Amino acid sequence: MRETVRGRWQRIAGVAVVIGSLFALALTATAGGGSKEKGKMKQLTPEEERVIAHKGTEAPFSGEYLKHSEDGTYTCRRCGQALFRSADKFDSGCGWPSFDDALPGAVREHADPDGLRTEIVCASCGAHLGHVFTGEGFTQRSVRHCVNSISLEFTPAATAPATSRALFAGGCFWGVEHHFSMEPGVLHVTSGYTGGHVPSPIYEQVCEGNTGHLEAVEVVFDPKVTSFEKLARLFFEIHDPTQVGGQGPDIGEQYRSAIFVVDDEQRRVAKKLIALLREQGLDVATEVREAGPFWPAEAGHQDYYASKGTLPYCHVKVKRF
Repeated sequence: MRETVRGRWQRIAGVAVVIGSLFALALTATAGGGSKEKGKMKQLTPEEERVIAHKGTEAPFSGEYLKHSEDGTYTCRRCGQALFRSADKFDSGCGWPSFDDALPGAVREHADPDGLRTEIVCASCGAHLGHVFTGEGFTQRSVRHCVNSISLEFTPAATAPATSRALFAGGCFWGVEHHFSMEPGVLHVTSGYTGGHVPSPIYEQVCEGNTGHLEAVEVVFDPKVTSFEKLARLFFEIHDPTQVGGQGPDIGEQYRSAIFVVDDEQRRVAKKLIALLREQGLDVATEVREAGPFWPAEAGHQDYYASKGTLPYCHVKVKRF
């Protein structure tokens, strides 16, 4: 008899749980059950630790968010990073919550230790979420982020925090993105292009220096956790604001230093910080400009250093304030 899709996934799910549990036990034995995370993290229960820190798997059809349908946002249980929207959730019949999309830059993919699947983790703290599958045809996107409920927490739409936006250009966007993505209160960071006159530019066009665009990052943050001023101070400490026409070895108009302000308050803060740096004797070249259209860069430029497992070569934090 032909096996049904649901039956096939239940069978695979059972195997995955066994593999995940054995792998988690092996990690716990070698690592002592501990974990090292950056920033302020939530204290986990032993079961949450098994799944989130040691890549375990909860039993299928057991998670609290499997049949959950309320409007809102699913966040990382360990660090609070926003990961998935309720609008992208669907019932795949596999036994775990399924999403056909993730919030931009919120989730990273790695080859799974089993050598067969693709693991997904929180881009902010590295918490294990589950696995991603493609080509199954459940939705038009044909993507299924299969996530453990225990790796998630839910924020209803009515209580979701309002977010704020900031745009910074400080040389190659790979390094700038890397530093901002590590900052508490930052929800997600997108590398892209802004400030020029060419709509929807591509990387090669921007590199030619004829578009007027700068490589920049769009930082979406929770103003209840951090502030534009704190982020702007970080910006001035992760690049050289005195360098003209480039940043480090990256020379060209697209690598200029600039803050693209979205309102008068951001303009006031940016100018205040520049004045403070000039009082220290720094000849600040950073421009303060009005924010305009921001064009996200190609997928290969997002989460660059995180995906490569390396560190920025020309963005090193230097204390200035």
